[in-house]
Amino acid sequence: MDVTVAKREEEKKTRVRFALRQNVIPKKRTVDMASSVICRETQSRVSSVLNRDVKQYGKKFMFDCNEETCWNSDQGESQWVSLEFPQSVRVSEVKVQFQGGFSAKTCRLEGCPKDGDFTAISHLYPEDNNSLQISFILITQHLSEETKEAPAVDKVKIMFENSADFFGRIIVYSLDILGEKAS
Repeated sequence: MDVTVAKREEEKKTRVRFALRQNVIPKKRTVDMASSVICRETQSRVSSVLNRDVKQYGKKFMFDCNEETCWNSDQGESQWVSLEFPQSVRVSEVKVQFQGGFSAKTCRLEGCPKDGDFTAISHLYPEDNNSLQISFILITQHLSEETKEAPAVDKVKIMFENSADFFGRIIVYSLDILGEKAS
């Protein structure tokens, strides 16, 4: 196992142990009731599209449930996807499927209210492969003290940091955000 991968795995285990000791794991009902918060009214934006060819590589292909289509970013640092929901949501899980060799080594999930500034919710550490990867947003610095729930957000942004590709390209076959509507 690569030293960096082993270090990353150990960091994840340490964060989970710390979260369990600090009792910051969200209530089980939040995870049990999680469903996709992406709907027809959700607006999406991306940092770039390969050669500006939205007909073949546009953002819509992350959400079309077709294993043969994808969003393909152009080259460059800090690729991202942002979503604006029609109403406030509490994010509990992120599902993403990359093209192996074109994944992000780290992802930063940010969120904000309608007219607010983005703040970090969680960091994700995907593997560089073609598998559907599920990241539970269990460890966050922004949990409500009373309810131990993730904050209500109207927008989320996933920053794909440190691309596995030399040119900084990211390829995503599917993306889904799970959670619940905020009351």
